[in-house]
Amino acid sequence: MSTRPPLPFDGYGIRCARPAESGAIASLLARAFADDPVMTWMIPDAADRERRIARYFRLAQRQQRPRAGGVRVAATGDGRLLAAALWSGPGRWKPSALRELAALPHYARAFGLRGLPRAGEVDNAMHEAHPRTPHWYLPSVGTDPGLQGTGVGTALLRQQLAACDRLGQPAYLESSKASNVPFYERLGFRVTGELRLPEGGPVIWPMWRDAGPADEPVTGDPLVI
Repeated sequence: MSTRPPLPFDGYGIRCARPAESGAIASLLARAFADDPVMTWMIPDAADRERRIARYFRLAQRQQRPRAGGVRVAATGDGRLLAAALWSGPGRWKPSALRELAALPHYARAFGLRGLPRAGEVDNAMHEAHPRTPHWYLPSVGTDPGLQGTGVGTALLRQQLAACDRLGQPAYLESSKASNVPFYERLGFRVTGELRLPEGGPVIWPMWRDAGPADEPVTGDPLVI
């Protein structure tokens, strides 16, 4: 018997994001990550944090959009965004050096002079630990805080994970919250190590998911759009 709270609407579906939704997606992810340990370490000023996180996620989407299906959302039929995920396909997780260089001024505006070195520490730690085996990479996923625990985020991720299983391809992510680790474990991920950030910074948990049986049924909330 499900203990999830009821949804305050009739249904939703999973689809690729539309270009005009970039700002709304950035705002949704900023709300979802407002208390994230890594984000609060990189952006210690609480008064300005959500605006800066939104600026970062606008940039992150620009890095993803050249890739087909790189930004996906759970949304109602009337366009209300409920959750968003950024995905990179095998061999596409790392932007080119040229794109990274071009993005540096945008990162500086997002994190500020104090936060930019810390953001660099996070980036370096994650790049060094990133697996070389071809895989699908999930750098970010977030559900609107008022809808967390309703199964919307699970449904959003299961859509791509089912595709990974059909293709026989693994998936990878980093969890920046200890409380999120069991959520990802229920989706088939396992912790592969710990990344401890300097200066007493938080811990990041790399997680890997092997492809499951291609004919395994996909459970979760119905997709009605």
